[in-house]
Amino acid sequence: MNVSFAEDMRRIDACVMKDYGLPAIALMENAGRRTAEEAATMIGGAADKVFAVFAGGGNNGGDAFAAARHLMNMGARVKLFFTGAEERLGEAARAMHDALRAMGVEIRPLVSDRDWDRLRVSLRFADAVVDGILGTGAHGELRKNILRLVEEINTAGKPVLAIDIPSGVEADTGRIASAAVCADRTLALGLPKVGHLLGQGANATGQLLVDDIGIPHMLLAGETLRQSLITRAAAAKLLPARARDVHKGTCGRILVLAGSLGMTGAAALAAEAALRVGAGLVTLAVPERLYPVLAAKLTEVMVVPIPDEGTGCFGGGKALEAALAHAGNADAVLIGPGIGRAAETSEFVRLFAADVKAPLVMDADAIYAFRGHLDALCELPQVPILTPHLGEFAGLLGKSVEEAENDLLGTARTAASAHQAVFVVKSACTIVVYPDGDAFFTTCGNAGMATAGAGDVLAGAIVGLMRQMESGMTPIVGVYVHGRAGDIGYEHCGNGLVAGDILELLPQALKELS
Repeated sequence: MNVSFAEDMRRIDACVMKDYGLPAIALMENAGRRTAEEAATMIGGAADKVFAVFAGGGNNGGDAFAAARHLMNMGARVKLFFTGAEERLGEAARAMHDALRAMGVEIRPLVSDRDWDRLRVSLRFADAVVDGILGTGAHGELRKNILRLVEEINTAGKPVLAIDIPSGVEADTGRIASAAVCADRTLALGLPKVGHLLGQGANATGQLLVDDIGIPHMLLAGETLRQSLITRAAAAKLLPARARDVHKGTCGRILVLAGSLGMTGAAALAAEAALRVGAGLVTLAVPERLYPVLAAKLTEVMVVPIPDEGTGCFGGGKALEAALAHAGNADAVLIGPGIGRAAETSEFVRLFAADVKAPLVMDADAIYAFRGHLDALCELPQVPILTPHLGEFAGLLGKSVEEAENDLLGTARTAASAHQAVFVVKSACTIVVYPDGDAFFTTCGNAGMATAGAGDVLAGAIVGLMRQMESGMTPIVGVYVHGRAGDIGYEHCGNGLVAGDILELLPQALKELS
């Protein structure tokens, strides 16, 4: 399934009318009916229930008018509040408004103190709320009356269904400039929007539902849309079936350079993750001072020492020579988990990346090594895959986290193109962004995965899939499998989920794709 920007949906809506002859009111009617159905489902039915419905002055308000009519036909009582100006309604929205008037429905404004008193009473006795105040065109700070309304809705604590996008969320970024309706469910019309998935918008959206509302499938699947969801079906298509005559040498020889004093766990998690997703041979290269610990800890992973002159970290000419020698026999390399940020280590990373010929994944402190050296990424012999969390991503680009998050997709696209790297940015919704601008949003993952070591497991899963499939596509499958393993674990562990749980469940998540 594709993911859209607000302008994409405006273009699609225009094509529906121009090329397919479907009037806007037909889509609005479908949107209203589906909204009413989902609002009823949210609270176990509509009959004899009270819904507070809020309509704005745009098409989102028209959808809300239509939803109110359908809810009434389902036996619900509706308290309808209108924040727009009747004379400014578009043709389709006005038709929905007038139909309610003809039914004798009171459409209440929010002007006087008495109007606001009535609103609070209606919210107190409502069983659920339908948010159709603002649509995908909203940007920036909310007007005072809208801000007040959003705050009243959130304070009421009632189940909320948002139409298309929660009011106050910017559809293209997920940014919330002042406040937004906190929805329990959001019914996306046509396609999910970027703002449903990223930043603060992901929190406000709640459970995301999507309905095509009758838009022709060809328009929703259009190739002009450069972002899509990583679904189970999409991941399964990318992962080929394993032939019966394979052996460990043909399933991938993976080299992991990881670890430093105090961070041996990251090295172990990353190396074992590569095995758990099916790599045939995994070699973990560690500073020689760490070798006894990790050699004793790991059984299936081959552990080799790298000269470290007793420092317990990577650095120096001998270390570089030894690491490159091991990389010469590898089908893919991961560098970074737990290696630390010593100056000599960062230099080691840059020199290694500039010389290694195998496909390269860089995580954590390997990404830190390129702060202030961004131009060097373009000069690497391969297109590297970088797996930063938000802080590492922002730091690499010399931005604050807030600056990066304000337009995460746009920032990642610019970075991927400018520095010729694939970025796997871990956030509320992990995204994979390629230098050509293609972007993919995960459909898996949960808040319990905000735990130390989860990123090391992801990096290991991505590199471990190389040689088993097209290496450039491994971030997509790796992100899906990692998130799915986390979701399986969350069912049992909740917020007590740890990275080791995700690691152990990688095979189960991978098997589901077979």
